[in-house]
Amino acid sequence: MSLLDIKNLRVTFDTETGPVQAVRGVSFSLNRERLGIVGESGSGKTMTGRAVLRLIRPPGRIEADRMTFDGQDLMAASERDMRALRGKRIGMIMQDPKFSLNPVMTVGRQLTEGLRLRDGLGRADASAKALAALKAVQIRDPERVMGAYPHELSGGMGQRVMIAMMLIPEPDLLIADEPTSALDVTVQAEVLSILDNLVRDRNMSLIFISHDLRLVARFCDRVLVMYKGRIVEEVAAGKLLEAQHPYTRGLLNCLPRIGGPREPLPGLDRTGAWAE
Repeated sequence: MSLLDIKNLRVTFDTETGPVQAVRGVSFSLNRERLGIVGESGSGKTMTGRAVLRLIRPPGRIEADRMTFDGQDLMAASERDMRALRGKRIGMIMQDPKFSLNPVMTVGRQLTEGLRLRDGLGRADASAKALAALKAVQIRDPERVMGAYPHELSGGMGQRVMIAMMLIPEPDLLIADEPTSALDVTVQAEVLSILDNLVRDRNMSLIFISHDLRLVARFCDRVLVMYKGRIVEEVAAGKLLEAQHPYTRGLLNCLPRIGGPREPLPGLDRTGAWAE
């Protein structure tokens, strides 16, 4: 049985001009693997990840023929049941730590809050576990970082703190929403290496949401390509650069190449049944 099984997932937002479908009939299953979801901004990648955690709030609504996690029906689960799953069994790393970390709380307080309230740990035990998590994401001076505020950290350091926060409960599934898009290339490689080691060592499943096709081709096992809320192609990550769907080929052709021609990059040809 798959860890995550989704059939015909739909995310709709009611607006003054009528309903807008952000996710339209998405279906996939996930085992102990690294699954990449790629596509343009607005293609429904993030909405799909948030729907798994039931984080879509009104005027948005989630519908699905089936959405189960480890055999549990997520569509029928109460909000209390979902709170028990969020963080503890399913973690999500948001795109930019500036908007995910509380600016008026120290890093240490944010890392230990869940341990103390959810798990009932004492201050010393919670701090020890938080320090161990910071060391696991290769933060060299975890004691200093524990006492720092988010604005005192670099982008790469803030992203490592976010990864540590999500990994403290040791979830079975980690959803990473463009965790490296705000980082420079060298820090990006370090963060990916950390994620790769943690996923492998802890035998976690990973959904890696990104717009960077080359990065996903190197990092993931399998890739879903999304366009206008739908999955238009599924391909093994190692063969992503050989994908044949017109939309995927269009995305690949838009990538700049070092040493390549200097003429303007081609645009996407949005024609055919897939573009509807």
